[in-house]
Amino acid sequence: QVQVAESGGGLVQAGGSLRLSCEVSGRTFNRDDMGWYRQAPGKKREFVAAMSWSGSIINYHGNVKGRSTILRDNAKNTVYLQVNNLRPEDKAIYFCVMNPPLTPNGAYIPSDELWGRGTTVTVSS
Repeated sequence: QVQVAESGGGLVQAGGSLRLSCEVSGRTFNRDDMGWYRQAPGKKREFVAAMSWSGSIINYHGNVKGRSTILRDNAKNTVYLQVNNLRPEDKAIYFCVMNPPLTPNGAYIPSDELWGRGTTVTVSS
């Protein structure tokens, strides 16, 4: 059974940086697209970034583009999201997901077992 586990969230001051990690266990994910979503209090879950299995397709939501980098290490079954220059509006629970849409406007929603439980990012102003 595949398991997706995020880590790396925490409290950071505005302008700071965080590196979130997502480890997949239960199968090798080198043929899986990977992505990050986030959900702020009182808001819908939204696309943050996604990377195809080969790394040839990478997309970011406009809210984080230029401040974020998605990376993957297939040898470690891990995908990362580096977010710099954090803003108070970046406060959210960040979720890792397997095989998401690769664009911000993709309508497909992966099934529940492909999502992690999330890691919380809080940004103080």
